[in-house]
Amino acid sequence: MLKQQLRGISSLLTSISLIGVVVGMTSTLLSLRATIEDFGTLVTGFIMSAYFIGYLFGSTRAPKDIRRVGYIRSLGGLAALAAASILVQAIWVDPIVWFVMRFITGFAISGIFVIVESWLNTMADNKSRGTLLSIYLVIIYSGLIAGQLILGVADPAGFVAFAIVALLINLALIPILVSVTVEPTTYENKKVPVFLLLKTVPLGVVNAFIMQACYAMFYGIGPMYASYIGLSVFQITLFMAAFILGGLISQTPFGLLSDRIDRRFVIAICAAGGTAIAVLLSQLGASNAILIYIAVGLLGAFILPLYSLGMAHTNDYLEKDQMVGATGAIIKIGGAGSIIGAPAVAALMQFGAINFFFLLLASLTALVCLYTLYRVTRRAKAEDQLHSNFASLAPSQTSDELLTSMAEEAPESPEEDEEEEDSEIESNAILR
Repeated sequence: MLKQQLRGISSLLTSISLIGVVVGMTSTLLSLRATIEDFGTLVTGFIMSAYFIGYLFGSTRAPKDIRRVGYIRSLGGLAALAAASILVQAIWVDPIVWFVMRFITGFAISGIFVIVESWLNTMADNKSRGTLLSIYLVIIYSGLIAGQLILGVADPAGFVAFAIVALLINLALIPILVSVTVEPTTYENKKVPVFLLLKTVPLGVVNAFIMQACYAMFYGIGPMYASYIGLSVFQITLFMAAFILGGLISQTPFGLLSDRIDRRFVIAICAAGGTAIAVLLSQLGASNAILIYIAVGLLGAFILPLYSLGMAHTNDYLEKDQMVGATGAIIKIGGAGSIIGAPAVAALMQFGAINFFFLLLASLTALVCLYTLYRVTRRAKAEDQLHSNFASLAPSQTSDELLTSMAEEAPESPEEDEEEEDSEIESNAILR
């Protein structure tokens, strides 16, 4: 059965692997090019945050549009939009243009993930969904790593690297467009406001906000920091790839461990480990390149699973019909952290704190560790922790159920209201 499902979604997995490569290349490419163009740390931080603003906006608005015009047409339009935004950044090297285009890229990539994950969920059943999602995430992380390595042989100062990204986006479109798609089904789920989630599971909210801020800091400003300490372009790509590889390897072991003991202890262990490694990295220079790669890999191994662990912990204290709504709220909270994270650390580094990049990261992970231990003293372990088994979740991605939830939450436009009113009047006239 699983083999048949894998054959059925082989084109989908091929497409998403190329999208993963694109995502892996883009943030590092722009960060390096911004350094070459001397945009400044603060300006670069704001440019990088535009992606997360677009991603957040896309994940809350695009689903409604997708449901109107269909998945395939939406996919084609979003892929073209993403490719165009990348090429515009290669043609017009200007901070304002880059900010706008980065926003558009985030919006488009968000919509693509919505489509892909919805398609994947319709192809899976309850017995195979966990396995298929794990395969999907392994492919995503592998693509992110490959993107870093490809960038190592392409000059970020030229046009070719941007052209490769646009080319890969268009190639990713081909397999999925020639496949037969299945429209996702809809579900009834309760809405979970952020303030209710903060009251019910405060650790889940704090963890999502801080860790997404950390991820935005590392992906957006990390390449600039690596360049500052003297690493070459190729070494920077290895630096970024090691971080992702560490997270890829550790996701499942930490997840399985969190299903067997109090999940909060695993969160505290990961946050403490990330703090220690970040402090070590703050003391290393380019002369210790091999040690830097190993340490960055360990950093990724400790902090990348934290978002998923926090999501699983959140679900431990919720009813099943609240989980989808809670996922949407967590994505919004994490998106806010991402938007704030990169510009905040960029501002500090702009005013002479560039040497404290990893110390800033360490302070945030330490905060998560301490708050987690505090929450252990304030609340007992969830009675049935296994009702929300850990799944390796990539940050800021949406699922089929979340798509439905977000589309239902999106405000109706005035035109829609008028159409509904006209329809109601016509119906009443017929009844009369």
